[in-house]
Amino acid sequence: MASSNVSQFLQTMGQGVRPNMFLIDINFPQAIALQSEDQQLTNILCKSAALPGSNLGVIEIPFRGRTVKIAGDRTFDTWTTTFFNDKDFKLRSFFEQWANSINTHEGNTAPLFTPNNSDGYMADLGVKQLEKDASEEGAILRQYTLKYCFPTNVSPIDLAYDSNDQIEEFSVEWQYSYFTAEGGTRSGVSNLGVV
Repeated sequence: MASSNVSQFLQTMGQGVRPNMFLIDINFPQAIALQSEDQQLTNILCKSAALPGSNLGVIEIPFRGRTVKIAGDRTFDTWTTTFFNDKDFKLRSFFEQWANSINTHEGNTAPLFTPNNSDGYMADLGVKQLEKDASEEGAILRQYTLKYCFPTNVSPIDLAYDSNDQIEEFSVEWQYSYFTAEGGTRSGVSNLGVV
């Protein structure tokens, strides 16, 4: 039996992985006119995101008084990001425009209703887990690409007279078909991928 002690734990853990060290990459559809500096707004104003998860379904088969379980199909949960609202409402307006291009408010039309990444309403999104190190952004420990994403909910922003000392925030819920994962750029990081 292997012994475990504080030194061994600290050597294995290192500095740990910090949940506040991350970057997200949102590639808006081409129909949404972004300036090059606007593309950075998602990273600057993103308050929270998550590394994506997936679920394997279970098929239960009754057999002679017991239930035998076999693996079923994979599903992917909704992915949620939360953003601070900038003074010009730029970022929120980009998400509202994206959702409106899928299905307009008044006319119930779908200007971008083509489900592909080049000229339709879907796009690939990325989330990168970073290490706190000496580099400006941090070395990438692991990166995920969410494939064929689109927003399904741009949350309301609550307004109230007693909301002092706060900055407005809103969240965006995303649907995606699947994700890929790959190892990061720092040496020693697991390069096992998921495709």
